Amino acid sequence: MEAATAATRGDRSALERSPLAGLPDRLLKYGLTTLAALILALIVYFFVRLVGQAKPAFEKEGVLGFTFGQPWDVNAGHFGALPLLVGTLVTSVIALVIGVPVAVATALFVTELSPRRIRGPVTVLIELLAAVPSVVYGLWGIFFLAPKLQPAESWLAETLSFIPYIGGGIVTIPNYFITGLVLAIMILPIVSAISREVMATVPPDHKEAALGLGATRWEMIRIAVLPYCRSGIVGGAMLGLGRAIGETIAVTILIGDSPKIGHHIFEQGYSLAAVIANEFGEATGIHRSALFASGLVLFVLTLLVNAIARVFVVRAARPTAPAAAETHGSAPLDASQADALGGATG
Repeated sequence: MEAATAATRGDRSALERSPLAGLPDRLLKYGLTTLAALILALIVYFFVRLVGQAKPAFEKEGVLGFTFGQPWDVNAGHFGALPLLVGTLVTSVIALVIGVPVAVATALFVTELSPRRIRGPVTVLIELLAAVPSVVYGLWGIFFLAPKLQPAESWLAETLSFIPYIGGGIVTIPNYFITGLVLAIMILPIVSAISREVMATVPPDHKEAALGLGATRWEMIRIAVLPYCRSGIVGGAMLGLGRAIGETIAVTILIGDSPKIGHHIFEQGYSLAAVIANEFGEATGIHRSALFASGLVLFVLTLLVNAIARVFVVRAARPTAPAAAETHGSAPLDASQADALGGATG
């Protein structure tokens, strides 16, 4: 029997395999390690090159003065990126607030509620949103969506005038809100696709157990599906946030070119990506260095978003306290714990 298990193809024993038999495994290991190292080296190279090009602007304004200073005035030779940073963050947060709930709701509908015959077409239509060029989104938003929504924006600004930075003021075209709304549509496919794939991995036993205990469909989703998919949904949301932060062409068309911090979300502004796209072609000297510095700030902001996303995903994947308590409570007592419990009760 041992001879039968040791035999392989032909008459060669597994103990007599050629030294070259393990070569593909070693090549795969070293090849993948090299590719991973090259990716890290490329990121470091980008960072070093951006720092080198941005050095004149940082020496003139200071790192903190450039990043958190204002205004951005090319004619005066003063470059403060705070209005650009605020515009990038405001539009990205608006996209996240609007886009993520819609994407998760869409994924829930496709995986849990939709009839089987329309599940495929709905999924394809959602994924087709990712194939639309960003310039098309920008032109559609500025020429069609913004004029149609301007009366609703004016009503909303007047109704919510008591809320700082949301209500009050005059609605302009373009503005932060329209930019964030279009970005929400643009991040919808990636967030919905990740959420849908995670929801498809929920064990059917969990859902059947909830339904068997008398839970409604919504209660089953709330107690069985969403907790299981929490880490995946958070990861998809953070990827969508990174996509919104880095978007250039659509934001350039929709946000305007006002290098100042808007007083409310219905006012025009600027973003880090938009200022680079608009001004890099004719920039020279310290202006060109300031644009490289803006790119460096955007690069660091993206890395921070990815790091924060990793932290949130890890925290979301941890078991909840009740589950941990149940796990510990179900563990059997050892002899010392049993004796201590018996002495306490006695």
